[in-house]
Amino acid sequence: MVHGWVLRWLLNILAIVLTAALLPGFEVTVWGAIVGSIFLGVVNAIIRPVLLLLTLPINVLSLGLFTFVVNGFMFYLTNVTVKGFEITSFWWAILTAVVLSLVSFVISFVVD
Repeated sequence: MVHGWVLRWLLNILAIVLTAALLPGFEVTVWGAIVGSIFLGVVNAIIRPVLLLLTLPINVLSLGLFTFVVNGFMFYLTNVTVKGFEITSFWWAILTAVVLSLVSFVISFVVD
């Protein structure tokens, strides 16, 4: 029996690969998807809350839309750090974050 966090991690890797197949500005290898999902999880757990707190005034003024920029920054940071996880620009990073969240939602809806 696969534990819940292992299943979520595997589904996250699948979502990254599917997102890369959908977007021309985002390319990923299988190894890049594996390492990228681990790195993205750590970055989202440690750095993202701090950034959201620091950008809270901008986020409130933009009615939460600045969160997309923070999420895009997390992907861009992963792009800079992980080989095989290639995003062509910051705007593609923001779009990748949006599409990945939609793909992850659909996959988790189908699996549940």
